[in-house]
Amino acid sequence: MSITAALGDSVAGVSAEPPRRRARRAHLFLLGPGVVYLLLFFVVPVGALLATSLYVPVPGGDVGEYQPAFHWQNYVDSLTQFWPALLRSFWFAFLATVAALVIGYPMAYVIAVRARGRRLLQGLLLVLVVAPFFTSFILRTIAWKQILADDAFVVTALHFLHLLPADARLTATPFAVVSGLTYNFLPFMVLPIFAALERLDSRLLEAGADLYASPATTFRTVTWPLSMPGVVAGTLLVFIPAAGDYVNASLLGNNTNTTMIGQVIDARFFKVLDYPTAASLSVVLMVAILVLVGVYVRRSGTEDLL
Repeated sequence: MSITAALGDSVAGVSAEPPRRRARRAHLFLLGPGVVYLLLFFVVPVGALLATSLYVPVPGGDVGEYQPAFHWQNYVDSLTQFWPALLRSFWFAFLATVAALVIGYPMAYVIAVRARGRRLLQGLLLVLVVAPFFTSFILRTIAWKQILADDAFVVTALHFLHLLPADARLTATPFAVVSGLTYNFLPFMVLPIFAALERLDSRLLEAGADLYASPATTFRTVTWPLSMPGVVAGTLLVFIPAAGDYVNASLLGNNTNTTMIGQVIDARFFKVLDYPTAASLSVVLMVAILVLVGVYVRRSGTEDLL
């Protein structure tokens, strides 16, 4: 290599370095607000929650007075006392997730595949899916409570058809809580599945038909595998908030058979002023959800979602 060529390469390298540095600084500048936001409103609160979960009562102090400590026994005491509510929360969340998947997948399929090319119809159906978000979460739950009331049409019709015993009711039951969870979080299931099915190449479905595959076989071998990222995202978006929800359990249940861990945390924090128990239960809930989500995503073969 000649001296001129070497000098040219060196000059080119020097001149190319400042733009890379400027781009790196620009990236850091763009990431800065998000990092600061996460530090202030996620890392710091989680750290405070962890610290509070280890507090102990102030000797001789009033109710609600605690001092910093490393009292790990708080976790043992919390789980020993409230493990039924924790398991019930995960069970209700699982049932609501399955129900939302059974109801939401056909809805997403119709909107994404059957209504493809008809933008007006597709847009109208999407608006109907997200329409519940135009009203308050609490108002929607109260409306669901009125629908399942003892003197409402649903219960009256079930009694008339002898599908429900005369002395039975739907409110204050696990069925009411799971129904409320399913209804309130259903759009979180429909929209990710719709986004996955919207990207589905219709020529793949036509190829399945050309190869004499039945519609069921085409769905099982083509549609369902390609929509799995949307299914996984939808199930996570439903299961995670449903496991920690307390509004549906409070308004539609509100008894010992329907108590969820969110109700327990709310009561221990605001009513009993037992901050360490509330914090330790919150930490346990977060860790349990992280473990379950990690196992589920890896077993479903969509590790890229983590």
